[in-house]
Amino acid sequence: MEALTLRQLLEAVNGTLLGEFNDLDAGVSEVSTDSRSIQPGCLFIPLEGERFDGHSFINSALESGAAGCLTARERENYLPGRFYIKVRSTQRALWELARYYKKLFPIPFVAITGSVGKTTTKDMVAAVLGARFRVHKTEGNFNNDIGVPLTLLKLEKTHQVCVVEMGMDHAGEIDYLGRLVEPDMALITNIGDAHIENLGSRENIFKAKCEIFPHLKEDGLAILNGDDPMLTTLQSALPQRTVFVGGGEGLDYTACDLNSDGAGHLNCRVKTPRSQFEADIPALGSHMIYPTLMAAAVGEALGMAPDEIVRGIGAFLPTKMRMNIIRCKGDIVILNDAYNANPQSMRAAAAVLGDAGQKRRKVAVVGDMKELGPGSEQFHRAVGGYFAQSGANRLIAIGDLARFMAEGAKDAGLEQADYFPTLDAAKNALSREVRAGVTILVKASRSMAFEKIVDFLLTNVPE
Repeated sequence: MEALTLRQLLEAVNGTLLGEFNDLDAGVSEVSTDSRSIQPGCLFIPLEGERFDGHSFINSALESGAAGCLTARERENYLPGRFYIKVRSTQRALWELARYYKKLFPIPFVAITGSVGKTTTKDMVAAVLGARFRVHKTEGNFNNDIGVPLTLLKLEKTHQVCVVEMGMDHAGEIDYLGRLVEPDMALITNIGDAHIENLGSRENIFKAKCEIFPHLKEDGLAILNGDDPMLTTLQSALPQRTVFVGGGEGLDYTACDLNSDGAGHLNCRVKTPRSQFEADIPALGSHMIYPTLMAAAVGEALGMAPDEIVRGIGAFLPTKMRMNIIRCKGDIVILNDAYNANPQSMRAAAAVLGDAGQKRRKVAVVGDMKELGPGSEQFHRAVGGYFAQSGANRLIAIGDLARFMAEGAKDAGLEQADYFPTLDAAKNALSREVRAGVTILVKASRSMAFEKIVDFLLTNVPE
């Protein structure tokens, strides 16, 4: 973060200075919402939630070296040499501060949302742009109403482009984030069933994702999945320039001649309105054409040449637990896709496992998918069917809802489909699968913490 003075902070959040500190030229060079990770000279913003109130930690943060803080209420006492800025809401003030700070950077902002593949697309876009530009991107899961402002507040003057991931689980959230970022480019990866429990229908999910467009600059660019039937309804519907990507005919950016080595690379031929080139994608699954094509569209919009785009694609690295390929001794491969899951991403993961190679044993270790509402049982049964059809040799389902995956897999013809209520119950079955020539996929919703299963599998790899 570039330094901001107290005078700028007061202007940004429309705040009132409390206490006796009055040096308006005093500065901060970092913002923190966590009193446990205070850096000297930072601004502490105490957030309030259902189970916590950051105001309780203001003194601790200031005593740890914070230069000052925001506060939604007056204090009984004020530490000397520290400033206190009174605001109506600390969370709203975080948004206002990020909006003020973002306007100091006259660089392109790329916003990415969608039901599936947001993080992968963000990482691919950042990798491609990184072949020419100094890129700032969302890290980890900082894609919500707290994470996006904090992402913007980490911009530095050396950055030439910013790639921001936007998540949501309720209507209005993309609107809130869109008003903050005001992107030059808006990407929607697809419309799926994630968070359908909260939004009620896929149509409502579509409407929620489209909240980004009123905030896309008038001369901006919308980049959309042209193989998604809902997104294709936006053809000629937006005032901004719009391009579509995918494998279908007549799209602006397409990929053909797909060839996977089953070990970690997907090759394809990319066709754009300006050029054609061969791309070697260091990842598995035919679904990887979508982030690749979207990244190519962003790159071309910013003037990148084909060789730069190709080089950027080759530099792609996925975020942790996003289809990470772990190659172990003894010809054992673990596909760590444990970060999250929904029906669409499960289907893509099943296809990746199916492409692992004819001679390999393919094992799916899958768990509950959350927030799917009344149709949850049928969604889980369908996922079991995906793995049966993919060519998996065995499915190990763990969790309360996962039993429907095992049942769906058996109904679809996969004999080796077993259900276990907990990880402990599944340990014997899991350990027996850690053997030469196996590829094991691990995937479930975030709350299932399936990284513990990855750790368990790794401890069972023969020395």
